[in-house]
Amino acid sequence: MNLNPDQITSYANTFIKAILDYSPKLIAAFLILFVGLYAIRVITRIIKKIMVKRDLDPTLTKFLADILIWVLRVLLFVTFISKLGIETSSFVAILGAMGLAVGLSLQGSLSNFAGGMLIILFKPFKVGDTIEAQGVLATVHEIQIFVTKLITANNQTIFVPNGALSNGTITNYSMQGYRRADLTIAISYDTDIKMAKSIIETVLNTNPKVLQTPVPEVSVKNLTDNAIQLAVRPWANNEDFGAVFSETLENCKLAFDAAGITIQPYVKEMSKSS
Repeated sequence: MNLNPDQITSYANTFIKAILDYSPKLIAAFLILFVGLYAIRVITRIIKKIMVKRDLDPTLTKFLADILIWVLRVLLFVTFISKLGIETSSFVAILGAMGLAVGLSLQGSLSNFAGGMLIILFKPFKVGDTIEAQGVLATVHEIQIFVTKLITANNQTIFVPNGALSNGTITNYSMQGYRRADLTIAISYDTDIKMAKSIIETVLNTNPKVLQTPVPEVSVKNLTDNAIQLAVRPWANNEDFGAVFSETLENCKLAFDAAGITIQPYVKEMSKSS
């Protein structure tokens, strides 16, 4: 196709006119975009400072700030394309359909997301707590949106989905600040029970890590065919629990040796058939 100079001039004038007519919308749209991005950063920073001043949980603060950022970004994007003259109603419908499709394909992830929100809002545990859940006994290292990061005593990292975690049973060993160790020491029937109890009580009372309130307990737990089982229940702060558990066993053994008392070895009880 051959174009004469007049047609070229006409097309060029039409193109320039279109650019000039559209440029105010384009400039305004990008101005809104840049100002909006800056405003989002400022608003997010202010909201974070307010939440920190009100002593909100750091995990909750980060979680709410992330949600706020993405909500504001979506609103800014819709405003941006609307200013460009693009019809937003069809765009919103497309986003809705995409959201439905993604939601159906990510049901498990959405369940974990909801579980993360429940954990952050209702706080059955916090970072630093020792918990037992989903067959895992470990310390909470980080509460993320979809999973909770746990560190075991032997330094293994375990990620537990928040959906299963929020719907299951959680034992929080740190929430009350102190714990009771439930120990069992077996002695023979030849041993003086009162003397054995007195020795154990002395061991507990001389250990500075054992709390005296609540009062530690020593009592007869069971009378088996082979031994007298004594229940030893010292209380300790969470940070001293492991030490109290092991030191009580060790010190009781040493004290019994000094008194000439033999700890009865454990013998598994066999069921008697008729």
